[in-house]
Order: sequence, then C-alpha cells, then structure tokens
Amino acid sequence: MISCPICRSNQTFVFLSRKQVPVHQNLVSLDQESALEVERGDLNLSCCRECGFIFNAAFDVSKLKYGENYDNAQTYSGFFQEYLKERANYLISEKVLRDSVIVEVGCGKGEFLKLLTVEESNGNVGYGFDPSYVGETTLFDGRLRFEKRLYGTDCVEVKADAVICRHVVEHITDPLMLLSRIKSALKNSPQARVFFETPCAEWILRNKVIWDFFYEHCSLFTIHSLTTLFDVSGFEVIDIEHVFNGQYLWLEAHLGQGKKPSKRSPGNIPQLAEQFTPAEDILIKKWKNSLKQLSEKGKVAIWGGGSKGVTFINLVDFERKLIDSVVDLNSRKQGKFIPGTGHPIISYRNLPERGITDVVLMNPNYYSEVKMLLHNNNINVNLLH
Repeated sequence: MISCPICRSNQTFVFLSRKQVPVHQNLVSLDQESALEVERGDLNLSCCRECGFIFNAAFDVSKLKYGENYDNAQTYSGFFQEYLKERANYLISEKVLRDSVIVEVGCGKGEFLKLLTVEESNGNVGYGFDPSYVGETTLFDGRLRFEKRLYGTDCVEVKADAVICRHVVEHITDPLMLLSRIKSALKNSPQARVFFETPCAEWILRNKVIWDFFYEHCSLFTIHSLTTLFDVSGFEVIDIEHVFNGQYLWLEAHLGQGKKPSKRSPGNIPQLAEQFTPAEDILIKKWKNSLKQLSEKGKVAIWGGGSKGVTFINLVDFERKLIDSVVDLNSRKQGKFIPGTGHPIISYRNLPERGITDVVLMNPNYYSEVKMLLHNNNINVNLLH
C-alpha cells in the first residue's frame, strides 16, 4: 500500500487501472507510424480515504519528454479565450489586482499573464517562470518579463503581491514540493496572495467522465484535498470555488501564521472512486455500441484533439474501426495524428469532403461555439455530446 503524497496516510486504494496508455496526450505525431509508437505507461489511480487526494501510483516522470512537437494550446477556441479574460478581469476588478507585482508559476506561453499586464493603466508588473518558455523575454516596455527557470528560493528578489499557478499542480508528482518552493520564494513577500487553478476530480468522478483521467495528470484534487495540501504546506485558504462550469477548482490563499493541524476530510470521494471503474466498463461498452451504430449509417468524427479526445479515442477505438477522424481548431495539429491510435487530425472545414455525418463533442462547455461555427460554415452534421 502506498501512502498518500499529501497527508501521508496509508489508507489508500487503487480504483482505476489502465495498462500501457500514451503518456503524452498533446504530442503532435507527424505520421501514423510514429503516432502508434508513442511512449506508454500504466495508469493506477489511487484514492486516499483520509483526504480524498487522487494520484497515479504508477507514474514515471522519466517517460515524459516535452519538446517542440508537444502542443496543448487552448486559445484557438474563442470560448476559452473569453474564459481567460473573465478570470483576468475577476482578479483585476474583484480582487483589486492593480499596481501589483504578479508572478505566474508554470506560465507556459504567458497568455494569461499578458492579460493581467497588457493595460498600462492597471499598473501591473508581471514575471513568468517556466523552464520550457519560448518567446520574447521582455514585453510591454519591460512590464512583463519571462524567466526560463523554476520559481523557488532563488527568486526571493521578486517581491510578489500575487502568485498565480494555473494547471500545473496536476502535473506534479510531489505537490508538497511545489508549495514548498513557492513558500520559500515568498520569504520577502509575506503579504502575497496565491491563486491556484486545477481540474476538479469530484466533477470527473460524479459525472463519470471517463476521458478526463489520463497519464499526464498524475495528481488530481477535490476541494477537500486541495485545502489539505495548502494547510499542510503552511498556507491559509481564503476561498475555494468551482469555475469553468464546475470542471475546475479556483483557490485563493496566503501564507499562514505558524503551524496548525490540517482539517482532513475525504468527503464522498472514496465512494465515488469505488463506483467509477464499474461505471467506466459499462460506459465504454455503450460508447462502442453507439459508435458502431453511427458508423454503419455514416462516418463519425470526434471534436477535440487534446487530452480528452486522445483519451476517449484510445479507450473506445484503438483499432480505428469506428471513428474516421478528429477535429481540432489548432492549425498546428491539423494534418497530424492522434497519439496511440493514429487517427488523422483535421480541420472542421474538412468534414464535408470526408463525408462525416456525426460529430461527438468531447467537452460540452464548447457546444454553443461549435454549433455556431458549423452553422456559419454551412456544415450539416449531427453534433453529439
């Protein structure tokens, strides 16, 4: 039995096992052969009965190799761009994040940090930290800087008013270490507020979203376990809520005043986890049957060539018999192939010429956007979700 990486309890259990799944969900494979030969690993999702934390006990970080062919950009979607703007406006207006020094940990390409610093009238200065950052290191007349390194003890010279970390912690095998690095970097910034965003494991379990568990996300949180993580790490949680129609958690915290016992509670997560695998087996059979029926009448495509679509298609159509192709708005992915199965990735404009009759949408949040896009381009298909 493996102890919980967060609360150190030995009351953990494996509730979902998948063998030899692709370790990269957003790898852009240039040809079908390389798509089939991607690196694979096991998914042994474990749940802690004490705090509700979910983690992949079989995760091997050495298998992950992020490079130029890795692309997880979501900003090709207008809906997602509006969501980012909403979060940025929320911080600026409701949290009065103005005339502030803002640090983003794991900033990626810096799209979110740009929204917080682009308007000079807000008076914000930004520092983005990410070893994999590619791009200009200074923007907006010096108000925004990027550092190709980890954020930690050697960053105390940056006196931050706010630290933002979006969709990073779920990729970290040791979340306590991540919080420890942030805490050490805030040695000279005791007043700093910390904002975290991460997928909500309870939403996945409760809605039985079988394609939202995949290799890259080795640490998954609920309100209870994310609060425990911050308590154990010496932070005080100010607020935590669901955002993005319940799919994400948004947490605000600051440095705590000395050590205090953490309030551990798993909620109903262990029960939901125990119910998940039997439900997954049934859902996979149902999806295969539905796709078989659809493919007998026409051709089927999946909309979404990111983590959800890649996971779904590897679960239900490994041999490429039921699904013709995968639609993605990211032009860098179009003309490439899905890791693990080799399905071609296409533009929505290619749907008519491929004779697609039915499209399965991986994330219902994008339904209105996709429906409008198809309508405006006179593409007549049955959109399912």
